[in-house]
Amino acid sequence: MAAPTRTPRTRWIEQGMRALAAGGPDAVRIDSLAKALGVTRGGFYWHFDNREALLTELLETWERETTVSVIERLEREGGDPRSKLRHLWQMAARPGTFPVDLAVRDWARRDHAVAARLRRVDDRRMDYLRSLYRPLCTGEDQVELRAFLSFSLLIGDHFIAAGHGNRSRADVIDSTLRWLGAG
Repeated sequence: MAAPTRTPRTRWIEQGMRALAAGGPDAVRIDSLAKALGVTRGGFYWHFDNREALLTELLETWERETTVSVIERLEREGGDPRSKLRHLWQMAARPGTFPVDLAVRDWARRDHAVAARLRRVDDRRMDYLRSLYRPLCTGEDQVELRAFLSFSLLIGDHFIAAGHGNRSRADVIDSTLRWLGAG
């Protein structure tokens, strides 16, 4: 008799990330994940002690994929600060990159530990933006202003439904980045 095949840990995490993006932490339920994966819930416990361990892993994955890996990739690929900023915008504009971030931001409103992690992640993101703007600006006030506006635009763009007359959203973003010195 062959040994049972275990669902890889990565599949549980991927499905957990989908559930988190779709419905927040309350949607991350072991039974629901097992059903979506087409397996029994028993396999979950080969990889995680409990649901809280999975939620912690989801936060670590979110931080790694949306911050640490992004910064490492931009630095590895090199280029001047403007090209890194443009590439950062291209990466942020890819479909599917924002729903988990939004879910974590909403979760942080109700959970102090998640709020602390979000603060740490946002601080790291802002520090990186500052490092990219520093060579492009004449002083720290300009660095902070541009980094803050850029970060606000990265987050806020997903919440704004307004049209732009005869301009596309992409045109407006491109013009804004040029105005910020990032385009």
